[in-house]
Amino acid sequence: MSAASASSSSSSSSSSRGRTGRPPRTSRAQILQAAWRLIEREGWQKLTMRRLAAEAGAAPTTLYHHVRDKDDLLTQLLNDYADRLPRPELPDGPRERILVAATAMHDSLSAVPWAVEVLAGGDFFGDSALWMVETIVRGAIDCGCTPEQAVDLYRGLWYYTAGEILVRSATERRHAERGYDAYAEAVRARMSRSRLPHMSALADRWAALVARPTYPRGLSAFVDGLLRQGRGEGA
Repeated sequence: MSAASASSSSSSSSSSRGRTGRPPRTSRAQILQAAWRLIEREGWQKLTMRRLAAEAGAAPTTLYHHVRDKDDLLTQLLNDYADRLPRPELPDGPRERILVAATAMHDSLSAVPWAVEVLAGGDFFGDSALWMVETIVRGAIDCGCTPEQAVDLYRGLWYYTAGEILVRSATERRHAERGYDAYAEAVRARMSRSRLPHMSALADRWAALVARPTYPRGLSAFVDGLLRQGRGEGA
């Protein structure tokens, strides 16, 4: 056999091997990982099925074997995230159980603040995270609240938690973009020029004061106040 024939035979064999079998199929896990990368890089608002297909290295039609649309994709992302969250030990006291569940909700969402925006219209992670809601509602009922008051307590905690995360995330983003010292100086200069004497007196300390981690203390006060109302003690 000549060198040319051998080369041709080898090339034909390689080509034949390259054409045999199906291309590797993109898995659901790979799609979710690609979606996480896109969100962390560009934000969840810019997540599209076309961009996701390019990030995952798959045809757009391949994605629809695993997800229906963007809303379904976001739901799967949050469910997958919730599945991987550690569940804390719950204390015996109902008030303390409420605090532990609300803190778990806060801490898990603080790690992915974009999820708060996604959940703003629904506030449910998925089945894996509903234990937090169940714990809060049951704890309130065990403390003497009616079912309606228990739901009100949960909703109030959700608003407080979501608002704290969104505001803190936006503030930290501004600090990162401008630098904390520049931000604090801008706040000080603005307040020093104001006609609001109490805020002007705090101008030098304002940026540091509002940056303090006050969620745990606020959570305790919030829960205690709503539980008192539920028991009729705050009438």
